Amino acid sequence: MIYRENGQFKTTYRADQQVFPILQDRLFIGLVLITAFIIVPAMASEYWFRALLIPFLIMALAALGVNILVGYCGQISLGSGAFMAVGAYGAYNFFVRVPNMPLVPAILLGGLCATAFGILFGLPSLRVKGLYLAVATLAAQFFSDWMFLRVKWLVNDSPSGSVGVNNLQVFGMPIDSAVSKYWFCLVMLVVIAMLAKNLVRSAIGREWMAIRDMDVAAAVIGIRPMYAKLTAFAVSSFIVGVAGALWAFVYLGTWEPAAFSVDLSFRLLFMVIIGGLGSIIGAFYGAAFIVLLPIFLNQVLPALASLVGITISTAGLSHAELMIFGALIVWFLIVEPHGLAKLWATGKQKLRLWPFPH
Repeated sequence: MIYRENGQFKTTYRADQQVFPILQDRLFIGLVLITAFIIVPAMASEYWFRALLIPFLIMALAALGVNILVGYCGQISLGSGAFMAVGAYGAYNFFVRVPNMPLVPAILLGGLCATAFGILFGLPSLRVKGLYLAVATLAAQFFSDWMFLRVKWLVNDSPSGSVGVNNLQVFGMPIDSAVSKYWFCLVMLVVIAMLAKNLVRSAIGREWMAIRDMDVAAAVIGIRPMYAKLTAFAVSSFIVGVAGALWAFVYLGTWEPAAFSVDLSFRLLFMVIIGGLGSIIGAFYGAAFIVLLPIFLNQVLPALASLVGITISTAGLSHAELMIFGALIVWFLIVEPHGLAKLWATGKQKLRLWPFPH
């Protein structure tokens, strides 16, 4: 009785094609947005903003981009960290070399640089798939590391590749406090997530899913595999590049190529796997899981160890985190391969039938 469509009739095609056609979903999303924009900034501390909320928003955006490529189009990629790096350094070069360049256009141009880079390394997807494609995209990671360490012009002649930005402003308003950075990242995430949600419901989104499910059959019915795969790489790389620019400009402030290592690519892939492949909301679940789990374990493991009279060193705590993290990934792959988003969908389906037996 709580989550039921009874009485919610649609009289127009536009109403039937809403992103959230059920009233309960619209109310839930409205409450989430009110909480995110108003209640959280009023209650969160400086530590919460810098350690939890801002990293979560940026990682959710990056996971959203990876999910479009991996989850919706079925193209395995291990080059997400490289696309983030290209977006960050591309935005940096536009920001420092073009006089009076606004922050938002610089970030979007950095995303376009990542788009070109992603299309270049997406070309192997026209010939190979699976593990071979993963290895091909992994080459982007090593190429970006070499490029930003050896081509000094890209890093403004910095010997180590370390660069930084300051005095960030949007429409004359400074982006220097934790709250302003949080709001800026939140607005970017909400806008891009809504665009992505509509995009995967469009004709190109259906082409991506057709390629993912069976590319040969998709080609037989008239879908162009080259167009579908390269557009998936382009859109995914753009979103990941924007996330990389936000990660560098807003979260780090000063960064070097090592900030976008292959470890970051694996973390983004794990976010998509845990959150749910082929699900927009899965990117949020996966990012929350990956960002919050280490902090949760840092607080819980020492407390549990002290109860039994054991002292855990910092190195031991780090190793325990990696073991638990790996075990959880394996558990998700075996028990719930569709991720947390599937659990959420199952819960909504049960609410549709409650309290009747099913």
